[in-house]
Amino acid sequence: MASEGAKQVLELLASTPAPAEPPTVAQQRANMEAATAAFPVPEDATITPVTANGVPGEWVAMPGASEKHAVLYLHGGGYVIGSPKTHRSLTAALATEMGAKLLVIDYRMGPEDRCPAAIDDAVAAYEFLLAEGYDAANLAIAGDSAGGGLTIATLVALRDKGVALPAAAAPISPWVDLTGNSPTMETRKDVDPMVQKEGLLAMAAHYRGDLPAEDPRVSPLFADLKGLPPLLIQVGDHETLLGDSEELDTRARAAGVETRLEIWDEMVHVFHMFHFMMPEAAEANRRIGEFFRIKWGVEAASAAE
Repeated sequence: MASEGAKQVLELLASTPAPAEPPTVAQQRANMEAATAAFPVPEDATITPVTANGVPGEWVAMPGASEKHAVLYLHGGGYVIGSPKTHRSLTAALATEMGAKLLVIDYRMGPEDRCPAAIDDAVAAYEFLLAEGYDAANLAIAGDSAGGGLTIATLVALRDKGVALPAAAAPISPWVDLTGNSPTMETRKDVDPMVQKEGLLAMAAHYRGDLPAEDPRVSPLFADLKGLPPLLIQVGDHETLLGDSEELDTRARAAGVETRLEIWDEMVHVFHMFHFMMPEAAEANRRIGEFFRIKWGVEAASAAE
């Protein structure tokens, strides 16, 4: 059963009226900035602007962060909206759980910059980490929603380029199939207050441009996943994108990838953002941190692993 905090968040999301007219991209971006402006960021978080191989972004670190470990974080927003700023509350929370610095990049988005610009930026940022002296075995990649899909696309691009892969990755509510054909687009549409097929397809069109939705750079679900590092996939049961996570887990496992799928009962899209209200979100974030620390070899796996 969902916690009281989760119920409050779900009620708030369900009561938010739909706009009379479809918002413009500029309005969508402004709306996300406004919606996340009050999300708390700890006073002792250190936010440092950085340019990573030409890609703008920021370092997010909490006191006591390891000097040896870092995470490339790719924000969500349908490849069209969102920024390091909109996700700063979440990335600070994850930095606490991971005990590492997060490099959160402001990758290029549609409709101004089409696929594969975002992938190119993520690859450049990861190579920046290697050039800074981080060992690949002490790195990880994580991202939410579109950033979860970008996490997989980036790993595939790095593998194809012959770059040493990170120790692990964590796609959060990943959007990996931009065709919109997942069965849960229909079976979960009445319980998902955040993500619906029509809006997703509009964002997909902004991102993919002339590329078909089935192109593995656009929809990494259709990529060859062999050789990718261990994955922790987390998703809510009340998501239209649930099927993306389930199919990603199935295909990764079939490709020989170590993968763990966690489906969180009654949770919505990227519920992790509400860690300050929902104990379920705080626990999900904790598990991502634990997963990375285990794969980095700085924490022993529990008997339940």
